[in-house]
Amino acid sequence: MTAILEYADQTLYPVLPMRDVVLFPGMVVPLFVGRIKSMKAVDAAYQTENKQLLLLTQKSAAENDPAEIDLYQTGVIAQILQYLKLPDHTLKILVEAKSCVSVTSWEEMQPFMRAIAQPAHTLTLESRENEVLGKLLAHQFEQYAKLNKKINQDVAVRVESTQDAQQMSYMVASNLPIKTQEKQNLLEMASIKDRIERLIAIIEAEIDLLQVDQRIRAKVKKQMEKTQREYYLNEQVKAIQEELGQQHQEIENLKKQVEESAMSEEARQKALSEINRLNYIPPMSAEASVARNYIESLLSFPWGIKTKSRYNIEYVKNKLEKQHHGLEKVKERILEHLAVQKRVQKIQGPILLLVGPPGVGKTSLAQSIAEAIGRDFLRIALGGVRDEAEIRGHRRTYVGAMPGKIVQKIIKCGSSNPVILLDEIDKISSDYRGDPSSALLEVFDPEQNTRFNDHYLEVDLDLSDVMFITTANSLDIPAPLLDRMEVISLSGYSEDEKISIAEHHLIPKQKKVHGLKKSEIDISRAALESMISHYTLEAGVRQLSREIAKVCRKVVKKYFSTRSNIKELLIEPEHLEEYLGVWRYKYEEIEHKDRVGVVKAMAWTATGGDMLTIESILYPGQAKVTLTGRLGDTMQESFKAALSLVRAYLSSYGFESIFFEKNDIHLHVPQGATPKDGPSAGITMCVALLSLLTKTPVRGDLAMTGEITLRGDVLPIGGLKEKLLAARQADVKRVIIPFDNARDLKEIPDNIKEILEIHPVKRVEEAFDLCFRQPLNLPEIINVMAAVSRQKGSTEVIDHV
Repeated sequence: MTAILEYADQTLYPVLPMRDVVLFPGMVVPLFVGRIKSMKAVDAAYQTENKQLLLLTQKSAAENDPAEIDLYQTGVIAQILQYLKLPDHTLKILVEAKSCVSVTSWEEMQPFMRAIAQPAHTLTLESRENEVLGKLLAHQFEQYAKLNKKINQDVAVRVESTQDAQQMSYMVASNLPIKTQEKQNLLEMASIKDRIERLIAIIEAEIDLLQVDQRIRAKVKKQMEKTQREYYLNEQVKAIQEELGQQHQEIENLKKQVEESAMSEEARQKALSEINRLNYIPPMSAEASVARNYIESLLSFPWGIKTKSRYNIEYVKNKLEKQHHGLEKVKERILEHLAVQKRVQKIQGPILLLVGPPGVGKTSLAQSIAEAIGRDFLRIALGGVRDEAEIRGHRRTYVGAMPGKIVQKIIKCGSSNPVILLDEIDKISSDYRGDPSSALLEVFDPEQNTRFNDHYLEVDLDLSDVMFITTANSLDIPAPLLDRMEVISLSGYSEDEKISIAEHHLIPKQKKVHGLKKSEIDISRAALESMISHYTLEAGVRQLSREIAKVCRKVVKKYFSTRSNIKELLIEPEHLEEYLGVWRYKYEEIEHKDRVGVVKAMAWTATGGDMLTIESILYPGQAKVTLTGRLGDTMQESFKAALSLVRAYLSSYGFESIFFEKNDIHLHVPQGATPKDGPSAGITMCVALLSLLTKTPVRGDLAMTGEITLRGDVLPIGGLKEKLLAARQADVKRVIIPFDNARDLKEIPDNIKEILEIHPVKRVEEAFDLCFRQPLNLPEIINVMAAVSRQKGSTEVIDHV
């Protein structure tokens, strides 16, 4: 079907500008006209026979007196159906849009605008494609109208019944809540197909927005219904509980428990206050749960409940002897501590701090103390703790608040006088959340811990009956905290002590763990010695225990592989490679050859003693000194002191200073990836430099330790036992130690002192006499060096002495 609209050519129309309104052909709308020029245009059009005027939309609604440039050039020809003057001297007209036109020229601007327009959409051709698009548009608009309640359903019906695709597009476009610019674009589209496709895209986007909005509204409504339902049910539960007296009964039970408990008066008043407050809080609210948890925490604390301690000194002594080999000084101090407690019936004195390398039995020793005196044992790992609340607890205002670890452990064990081990106290750290070590000051001070205040409980707690024992690998602890503890040092074990521990403790334990009978396997003493020397490098026995466990696993596996009984299997040194693999450490291969400028030093580390080799070389240069091996500041200063001391010592024998000015010295400590620091290598560096400058080899079977002064005095050092154990393990025969450390030899096992030839020295000159195979004849050496220097030049003397 073909429809042709006829238009009057070159007709001059009065122009009516419109703000934010775009009319499509077929629309009938009322318009209010208030601007003078617009009213004159309406009056002029109404006086004509056909009563038609041109309606154009303004580009900007803010423009009050628009010119032709301010108007879109495409609009509609409308016929005035009704004309009414209002009391406020404005007009109200009812217009019907007839056709879409485009302005070809502007003729007049005063007293109102007139323009010549011609049809913009001259022909509407119905086709199969337009028909299909029209049906799709009608269907989409119907879905949109169902979702958008603002669209009148009659409009949807009219759209559905319209057969003309172009008229349908006009009708749909006029009823969509889209922007003025978008409507103007639709009006200007000459192609029906393009207009319908654009309308379908707009409707689909609007449908998506409406569906999302509908889902959100449904979700909010459901949540509101759920909240209202929960509130209604909570009110019902509250009413039922009040009717049955359940909440009242709970309140009464809590009050009764508080009255019957042995808590302090302060805690009792605090608990009763919270119970009274709980009575006015809805039972299902979060605040009620917080109050209830707080009251239960107060009731759970063991007020006045104590474990009866066993202060039988002989029993405790036998228990410690049975479970721990050696450590005589430590055991003696523990027995003294317990004897005082038995005498005064009160824990007095500082907190015990067990310091020693890993694996020497610090934690197990604390556990043995608790077992021996019959108290509960609790362990708190402080390694990596950096939040003060871990010690003092959290404020109740925080979600998930709870008491600190100390109070938690006491509540868990159910007694107010346990033995609490604070493990790895030197690994504690701090950050923006606080300093846990500062919080421990109150815990460890006997004058303050009778009124310890946990942030969660907010009442004073008496911790004076708690026996605190702490452990650490080093004394790198804040000074105020260290001042509140008594340090008990646990040194590393000697080889004989390790063998004894393995025979009496480790091997029986691993046999039991791996299901082996006592008669099925035995590890010889020689095998244990080889295991300690070649498969472990430690001050304690933890690695040794793992190696023994590995042997036991291999034996059990062999039993299941061969399906044969294990009968008196004896492990000898030659069997270890089969069970443990090749040697990891080979101490006997440490070079003991006499060398110039090479000296062995005994060192202390957090894992026990160790051996260092100080190497030095001399070569032509310009008095430059090079230090390598990751030496710390203290060790570098020790070298400078040693160099000055040796230069002064040699100068006193006539050694020429020009020799130093023409040569460079390089000192190196192997294992360069490992940091090294400390003053105890001073005497070793002195000997290395003297050997280097005099070209005299140092004994290869000698090791030494000691700090020096510029006056040549040898000062005492720490960690003597660990250092001597390392020397023994490295097969060193002679050692030099400071004279002031000679009193510490009483604590060294006799078998070590029998093997090592120990030489205490007060002055470096004494060490010089012990370090060389033959006594140094310095005048003769210096004369030879001077003669060679005169013949060859001082820079070549190092190759001719």
